[in-house]
Parts: sequence; C-alpha cells; structure tokens
Amino acid sequence: MKLDGIDKRILRHLMEDARTPILEIARDIGISGAAIHQRLRKLEKSGLISGSKFVINPRVLGYRTMAYIGIYLDKAMSNPKAVKELEKIPEVLECHYTTGDWSILIKVLCRDNEHLMLLLNKKIQQIEGVSRTETFISLAQQIDRQISI
Repeated sequence: MKLDGIDKRILRHLMEDARTPILEIARDIGISGAAIHQRLRKLEKSGLISGSKFVINPRVLGYRTMAYIGIYLDKAMSNPKAVKELEKIPEVLECHYTTGDWSILIKVLCRDNEHLMLLLNKKIQQIEGVSRTETFISLAQQIDRQISI
C-alpha cells in the first residue's frame, strides 16, 4: 500500500490519540473533513487500519506482574491444542509460535507473583502437551510504540 503525505499525517494524528476529532485533523492538515473521512475509509478497506480501541491501565485494576513464558511442547502437533487451551486463560494477552527452543511464547498479566505461580502451576503447565515452561518477569516496560508512519 502506498501512503502519501496526507495519509501519513492523518495516521500520525490518530496514532497519537484515536479520539482526535476529524475536523481538528482537517484544520491542521488543511483539507476538508469529508476528505479525511474518505481517506480513512480507503485505509480501512486496504486493511492498514484495523480499528481503534481504548487502552486500559491494568495497574489501576491491580495487575502489576507482566511476564513472558516460553512453552516447550512434547510434540509439534500439540501446538493447535495448546493454543486452544491458552485462549481460555484470560491472563494470556498474546501468544506467538516461535523459532528457537520454545514452541510457543506467551505474554501474561497477573496481579502479583503468587498469581503468576498459580497460573503456571494450575493452568498453563496442566495443558496437555506442555512439557515445561521458562518464565521471564518484566520489571518495567521501557518502550511501547507502533511502527513509524
């Protein structure tokens, strides 16, 4: 997909704050609100924009422990079954097939270390096909961004 300068400026505005009024963006860029809407529809149809969302601060809800867990599976054919079971666990935020030692890498969010230990022992390690796990606790997130436009 080719983006022109106006598309990039629109996207930068919305990536900074998706609630920015269209007319405010239009005034800043110097084109009509209708033109902004038309370009946004084009970008949505192309698949470049997949929606907008509010970002919840998990710390306010008491979730303070972020961890990454490498999951070793006993057989490659266990992958789809394991992922299906991981989907049922609300603390699992992301799940990735990986190269290297692990079969799967997941990102989890827990209230504290005790919650993480229960999650590991009672849910994740009980999934059929999981032979073992390797856990890395995130002490602090240093960078959080999207791809540059």
